[in-house]
Amino acid sequence: MQAAWSVLDTVPDPEVPALSIRDLGIVRGVVCTGAGTEVVLTPTYSGCPATEVIADSVRDALGQAGFGPVQVTLRRAPAWTTDWISAEGRRKLREYGIAPPGPVEPDVDGAAVPIRIRPRSVDCPRCGSAQTERLAAFGSTACKALYRCLSCREPFEHFKPL
Repeated sequence: MQAAWSVLDTVPDPEVPALSIRDLGIVRGVVCTGAGTEVVLTPTYSGCPATEVIADSVRDALGQAGFGPVQVTLRRAPAWTTDWISAEGRRKLREYGIAPPGPVEPDVDGAAVPIRIRPRSVDCPRCGSAQTERLAAFGSTACKALYRCLSCREPFEHFKPL
C-alpha cells in the first residue's frame, strides 16, 4: 500500500505542477486488493476543471506501476480545504512563486469558516515582505488571487484559503 502512495507522490497537479496531488491533499485514501486499486479523491472544488485529468493521471501512474486495474472514486464530503495542503506542499508553492494559504480559522463555535471577507496580509513568496496589494480577486485559476509586492515590485499569485 505504501508503494501506491509513493507513486501518487509523482502525480503532479495539472494547474500547479510544482505540487503533487498528495501535496495538495486531495488523495483521501488508497485501497489495494487482489482485484486492483481504488483511489479516493476529493477535488479542490466541485467544479474543478482538472478533476478528469487528475483521475486519468492517477489511473495511468498506478497502472504503469502494476497496481491496475485502478478505480478512482470522487468523494466530495467533507469538502476539501486548503488546510489539507501539506507543509511540503506549502514550501513548494512558495518556491514556485505562489503565496501559500494561511490556515482556515475556526469561528466562535469551533466550526471552520471557509470564506473570510476581511483584509489580511499576504507575504510575498519572493522577498517575504508583508507589504503587498491585491490586484485581482482571481489569478490563473479561480482558487488563486493576483497580488503585487510593494517592496520588490514583483507580481505573484496567492492560493486562497478555503
